[in-house]
Amino acid sequence: MTSRSRSTSSRRYVLGIDFGTLSGRALVVDAATGEEVSTAVHEYPHGSIEEHLPGGTDRLPPEFALQHPGDYLEVLFKAVPKALRQAGIRPEQVVGIGTDFTSCTILPTKADGTPLCLDPAWRREPHAWVKLWKHHAAQPEADRINEVGLARKERFIRAYGGRYSSEWFFSKVLETLRKAPGVYKAADRILEAGDWIVWQLCGVERRCISAAGFKAMAVYPDGNGGWTYPSREFFRALHPKLENVVEQKLSTDFAPLGSKAGGLTPAMARRMGLLPGTPVAVGNIDAHVAVPACGVTEAGNLVMIMGTSTCHLLVGDRRQEVEGMCGVVADGVIPGSWGYEAGQAGVGDMFAWYMNHGVPGATLAAARREKIDPYELLERQAAALAPGESGLLALDWWNGCRSVLMDSDLSGLLVGATLGTRPHEIYRAMIESTAFGTRRIIEAFTTQGVAIERLVGCGGLAKKNPLLMQIYADVTGRPIVVAESDQTCALGSAMHGAVAAGLYPDMRGAARSMARVERKAYRPNRANRRIYDELYSTYLALYDTLGRDPKSPMKTLRRLRKQALGIR
Repeated sequence: MTSRSRSTSSRRYVLGIDFGTLSGRALVVDAATGEEVSTAVHEYPHGSIEEHLPGGTDRLPPEFALQHPGDYLEVLFKAVPKALRQAGIRPEQVVGIGTDFTSCTILPTKADGTPLCLDPAWRREPHAWVKLWKHHAAQPEADRINEVGLARKERFIRAYGGRYSSEWFFSKVLETLRKAPGVYKAADRILEAGDWIVWQLCGVERRCISAAGFKAMAVYPDGNGGWTYPSREFFRALHPKLENVVEQKLSTDFAPLGSKAGGLTPAMARRMGLLPGTPVAVGNIDAHVAVPACGVTEAGNLVMIMGTSTCHLLVGDRRQEVEGMCGVVADGVIPGSWGYEAGQAGVGDMFAWYMNHGVPGATLAAARREKIDPYELLERQAAALAPGESGLLALDWWNGCRSVLMDSDLSGLLVGATLGTRPHEIYRAMIESTAFGTRRIIEAFTTQGVAIERLVGCGGLAKKNPLLMQIYADVTGRPIVVAESDQTCALGSAMHGAVAAGLYPDMRGAARSMARVERKAYRPNRANRRIYDELYSTYLALYDTLGRDPKSPMKTLRRLRKQALGIR
């Protein structure tokens, strides 16, 4: 955290609150300079609920990933006061609050915003709980949405590059209706967790344009100059009881990014140690707020938010239809521009899986002897390899394929392993696979005329793994810079809070004052690029053969697993 050399008494601050996959973070930021004054992290006590509900014994089905909404509130009540104490500032000096949330994460609630899972009547029903973004059990529902959407030539299908994802809003809503109709009926509202947390903060339900456009089929314009969901006829074709879902469970009160949702309620102000009425910005998606925090407000730059998964965000001057994109939304990232999103469903999670389940004890013991982290040992050993030296090639679908194939039934692959293969070689192959996946996404955009001249990385992987960043530069053939901030999502949220408080006229103004990138840039190595070009062509052959075939061996294996587990 940047040290402060002068008095804070006359300075104004904004608070950015970042709700991630496993923890929430509160960041206090100088509103004039972007200086990060203090931060506090609160780990979710329940984490990602994937095996049993809290207090329950029945095993959850495969592909479930749920969360406890009380964990989110604890971030407000614990991390925020701690960050304020560390900053040593008075409540009146905090003039704006912004939030972001990992998405698409949804929950059903009562009319007053109370989550259904906190009602004893629904506590034992998995579909009453928060469905985390990586809840992938709704793939059959996504398949149905795509079937109906394509047959009816719905506009949202084109906006999503041809396929709607199992990770997104209506896939999970349809899954709830099919599997737990009682929960669907009891839910007065179904909404993004990012919109729910803003509701809790200021007592006003507002749906942000970003989540509605990128995750929930809202398309702009509708012919009358406004946003619209698909028609009742479309929802009725999906399921008769979905016909009135928009009127009954949602809201069409779409709020622009950077606008004020309301003021902090007195009850929340007391718990958080702030003043009632403090402006609260409309909610946003975690990856999206990172874009202005990286200083990107114009076309030509691809921002990679690199963590458990990677989100790829672009700002464009015009609308283009791109295969497998996760959406193109007017004003959806930076107001005044088109926002594009793509992504990889597993990156950091892949490396963590390998570390937890694939790295042998001998490697872990060697790291202990050297008193270093096992990741550090693997990275050092992997960095000593030349491209192609491992003899390995991997596909990066260990958590399904988000872009461009939009299919969570796809799975990981490692080709070329022998009895001589070593752990660090596999680790490098997995890194390279994620770089190949990013290159495939880049080419999906550039072949359709969307310019990408430079990459900007942010998040833990970008800051801590120079080998990964150099491989990305070599594979993509583009220079990469890294955001200076360690907390780009929280910083981006704070910037939205600053705009909502009226400190800046728009997000471009906030970015000019508050965002920075490191001077160092990763530049492509030409010799490495030639080898990676050849490896990438082989990657593409596997990609198309195994990813596009409806009778792919990956599909067969997934079907047989579900059959063995008794899952329909």
